[in-house]
Amino acid sequence: MKVFNTSQIRQCDQYTVENDEISSIELMEKAALACFEWIKSQFSANYTYYVFCGKGNNGGDGLAIARLLLEENYKVETFVIQSSSNFSTDAQINFDKYPDSVSFLENDDFEIQQENKKIVIIDALFGTGLNKPLEGNTQKIIQKLNHIKGKKISIDIPSGLFSDSLPSEDQTIFKADVTLSFQFYKRAFLHVESAQYAGKIFILDIGLNSKFIQDEETNNYIISSKSVSDNFKPRDPFSHKGNYGKVALIGGSYGKIGSISLSTRAALKIGAGIVFTIAPNCGYSILQTLAPEAMFISGGDEKLITEIKISTEKTTIGIGPGLGKEKLTKVALEELLKSIQTPAVLDADALNIISENKSMLNLIPKNSIITPHPVEFARLFGDSKDSLEQCELAREMAKKYNIIIVLKGHRTAVLTPEGKCYYNITGNAGMAKGGSGDILTGMITGLLAQGYSPQIAAQLGVYIHGKAGDYAAKKYSQEAMTAQDIIHRLPEVFLNIKK
Repeated sequence: MKVFNTSQIRQCDQYTVENDEISSIELMEKAALACFEWIKSQFSANYTYYVFCGKGNNGGDGLAIARLLLEENYKVETFVIQSSSNFSTDAQINFDKYPDSVSFLENDDFEIQQENKKIVIIDALFGTGLNKPLEGNTQKIIQKLNHIKGKKISIDIPSGLFSDSLPSEDQTIFKADVTLSFQFYKRAFLHVESAQYAGKIFILDIGLNSKFIQDEETNNYIISSKSVSDNFKPRDPFSHKGNYGKVALIGGSYGKIGSISLSTRAALKIGAGIVFTIAPNCGYSILQTLAPEAMFISGGDEKLITEIKISTEKTTIGIGPGLGKEKLTKVALEELLKSIQTPAVLDADALNIISENKSMLNLIPKNSIITPHPVEFARLFGDSKDSLEQCELAREMAKKYNIIIVLKGHRTAVLTPEGKCYYNITGNAGMAKGGSGDILTGMITGLLAQGYSPQIAAQLGVYIHGKAGDYAAKKYSQEAMTAQDIIHRLPEVFLNIKK
């Protein structure tokens, strides 16, 4: 699924009007109807709906939604922001069609009966055309709405939020529980600093021109369930374990054997044919107990890895979880990187070791996958002012070093050497716990070993990881779920993909 910027979305609207025998007011009505149908599916007529409209096309959407609600005998009160500007052409048409009176807002002097708990506030004040922070009376209106208790829905984008950039700390923005966005995700929905205002995102198909969407170029995408299904390779009924790759997971140190154990179990559960674990000798009993299907190879010392003895030919390497940063371990990592000729997966302490000797970045095999969280990324490549700037820096570093960067976070982003960014929208806050990243390392390594390209292995890995986390949260709750529960829910993900 493509992510377009504001200008591209506007062009798509215009192209649809010019080529699909539909007028702009008819397109607005389709958008309003899609919102109305969603609202009707979620809320009953027992609610009172307060619709706040601007004078642009976003306000026109709001007026049309309010009209549709009234026609179904919902209780509706509609407010229009008073300003010196006139309505846009289509908003004026919907204002003229509105069958009831509206209240014009000069300031924040309006009342909503908060003792009635069945309240829905619909924000249709400002859309994607907003180009400066709110101020004056409009700022006061939004601030007052944010303090009112009730269900809050934004139409297309929360008022005060920009589509293609992140807000400043003191910026006033409507804080929605739900945003009903037309056809596309906005990039602002995918970064934590702005996503907090949008709430849960629902993408409503309003029939924008498919040819434009297909032909228009972008470097930003959503990893969709369809792309996962399209790239998933079912197992051949006549295959054997050798057809699904050989994995060597390297990590662990005294007190941190759990990390590499989770990676090992994840690689097995994701479908890898043969799995080796290289760890210190103190991990032998633990690993053979927790993952008996995997084979143990001594890392050369009782408590930490001092040597890595394995043929890298036809073996997919994943290294880092629980590795530690002892001097001999650093030497072992450097020697390993010098010997690898094929893509590998690097995470956790492998990245932290490299961050202390950045010349080692040049030793990472081309098309390898690194999976840093934001702090690990900053150690490697420097600080950024926000997550969007960090994502753009990751894009440049992926190109510079010819690697795939899985930048973990609220919406994990996969950055490729071609400059593409693929956002993952599965997953939840329950996964923000120790061990989740170790599992992702094992999963991506296991997928890479099975013959998926590095880019597809990374995309499938983050999607399946997040989806399993969603199933785990549903069963155990976000609070109670642990990293192991992600592994336990992988069967449900695969069964779903196969459908």
